[in-house]
Amino acid sequence: MPQPRRLVLGSTSRYRKELLGRLGIPFEIASPAFDETPLRGEKPADSAGRLATGKARSLAPAFPDALIIGADQVASLGATRLDKPGTHENAVKQLRALSGRSARFDTAVALLDARSGKVRAQVVSCKVKFRRLERRQIDAYLRREQPYDCAASAKAEGLGIALIERIETDDPTSLIGLPLIALTGLLRKAGVDVL
Repeated sequence: MPQPRRLVLGSTSRYRKELLGRLGIPFEIASPAFDETPLRGEKPADSAGRLATGKARSLAPAFPDALIIGADQVASLGATRLDKPGTHENAVKQLRALSGRSARFDTAVALLDARSGKVRAQVVSCKVKFRRLERRQIDAYLRREQPYDCAASAKAEGLGIALIERIETDDPTSLIGLPLIALTGLLRKAGVDVL
């Protein structure tokens, strides 16, 4: 019986670690070293795909026999990219801009077979319609959740769900940062059946 392939999650995100843990398969975590600077004129979905693949490839020298997972998410409101806010003030600005509007979250997952160099990747889009938010609601949410490390300041796996009116996607875990439906499909094609 062949040995199971070593699986590496190329991300230090606690959200992605928790999501991958749901599959119940052993994996390691490594921090990718890849420049995440957006390219001028790059579409959000293209950016997410490029970054997910780049993160996985950056770890190949350290894990030459592994299957390496890279992931990235780009949130946007119209033509404006919504990065992680970092501060309370930036989060307030983002949520005020999102109030009553729809944003798009493009989440990419890439699976690199470091042995062969083959990459399989998929981008999953999620449209999120936000409720009309009063300033006091935004402040209360930010005080309680402190989502300063989440794109668009909306932590849907926590209290951020109260900010949302509707979610449209084929893969609900994509909004949290790792589309598990897509990933299990990529793993299956690479010979890993999580069941």
